[in-house]
Amino acid sequence: MAAIGTAIRQSEATHSGEIRFAVEGALDGAPLFAGQSARERAIDVFSQLRIWDTEHNNGVLIYLLLADRDVEIVADRGIHAHVGAAEWEGICRIMEAAFRQGNFGEGVQNGIRAVTRHLAEHFPAAGANANELPDRPVVL
Repeated sequence: MAAIGTAIRQSEATHSGEIRFAVEGALDGAPLFAGQSARERAIDVFSQLRIWDTEHNNGVLIYLLLADRDVEIVADRGIHAHVGAAEWEGICRIMEAAFRQGNFGEGVQNGIRAVTRHLAEHFPAAGANANELPDRPVVL
């Protein structure tokens, strides 16, 4: 978890975006009984963590549902307008492939690097680069 936080901190030095990483063991309680999908849960987490609350609307959540080894990326409208759903989905599938091979650390690092490339391209660091959201991963 410390390595993930460090990777996010290093990433954010190259762009003005914000990356959050959240991991959840399994859906339980209300999300499970409501039949909530991993994607729907990721959108809820995006909201709960206030990732949408950045100056340039360029926050990105990488959400991992461990029980299903399912990765979802939810991007705020500022960055999503430049990247699009197909690219985010591709990053998720690459991460999931690494997880299936037991390469969890590598899979997460590769995902963060891929998100970083998009944020650095569309929102490069310039001037004072405030850290608007915590870098530490969240365990739900």
